[in-house]
Amino acid sequence: MPERNGKSITLLDLSTHSSGLPPLPSNLKPEADYSTEDLYQFLSGYTLPRDPGSEYEYSNLGAGLLGHLLACRAGTDYESLIRSRIARPLSMPDTGMTLSSSMNQRMATGHNAMLAPVANSDLPTPLAGAGALRSSANDMLTFLEAFLGYKESLLAPAMKAMLEVRRPAGQATIGLGWIIMSAHGREISGHDGRTGGFCSAVGYNPEERIGVVVLSNASTPSGVGDIGLHLLNPKAPLANPEPPKQRTEIRIDPRLLDNYTGRYQVTPNLILEITRDGDRLFAQGFAQVTGQAIVLPKFEVFAEGEKNFFARVSDQQIAFETGPEGRATSFILRRAGHDMPVARLP
Repeated sequence: MPERNGKSITLLDLSTHSSGLPPLPSNLKPEADYSTEDLYQFLSGYTLPRDPGSEYEYSNLGAGLLGHLLACRAGTDYESLIRSRIARPLSMPDTGMTLSSSMNQRMATGHNAMLAPVANSDLPTPLAGAGALRSSANDMLTFLEAFLGYKESLLAPAMKAMLEVRRPAGQATIGLGWIIMSAHGREISGHDGRTGGFCSAVGYNPEERIGVVVLSNASTPSGVGDIGLHLLNPKAPLANPEPPKQRTEIRIDPRLLDNYTGRYQVTPNLILEITRDGDRLFAQGFAQVTGQAIVLPKFEVFAEGEKNFFARVSDQQIAFETGPEGRATSFILRRAGHDMPVARLP
């Protein structure tokens, strides 16, 4: 494990997302299997940018590693650990990673932001702790019943301890896993997330003893965290984003596509490369996260005008701006109702 200034990463650092580890390992490739050996190889070569425990940065890698380490300590795998320590004691039969025949029959179909169906995806085994569990609204409400004291459980002392540790997390604080928000005289503990085709949010107010679960089988940019927070605190506003528009692909002269290829600086840490393959145009992101290079999945963009393109994997559009010779000098990235100018690199 990487260390810095003689300080080691602790389980507390992993649980409060203050380990100094990046959001994802740089050697994670979407198309390839990711093994425990791959995880260890990344960790053994990673240089921490800051001391463990010094700063909050949400890390799916850290959450996955925490689940992996706890399973190793228990001498089992992560799914078995969850079933034996949480799901069975709390009578949550629909919570797990591997779908039973009953769960498989009732598994919802996931959708992208345009409400097109997408295939279910799985997190690699060593990172399962970051969000590989499937569950139902009933099971998640049962889970909250235990936190709120409506259901007796031997887990009650551990559940109470999750809120006793507090570390800064942006405008909120973080306990053991739970993000804790204080506003309008209410303290709400919650967490939300998004995977391929799905969004979820769960939260509870210990003083008022109310809890909320929101599950959606569409992966939208804004997620459903605002819905859960609003139900727990009516003064918290809903995001109310513009619904994505239905877009129609048209055919354009393939020779125009050469004008748009190149690399574009989206943010200081993100470059989007536009490439052509025959009469098709593709985009792929290359990110730098805490000094580590991450290659993002390539996706196709479709023409709805000679200079205007849209993506089907998410609700975002690209409008190219060209010079006198027709070569793109920049583009406007439209996402969730906001326009961002993006310059082309030499």
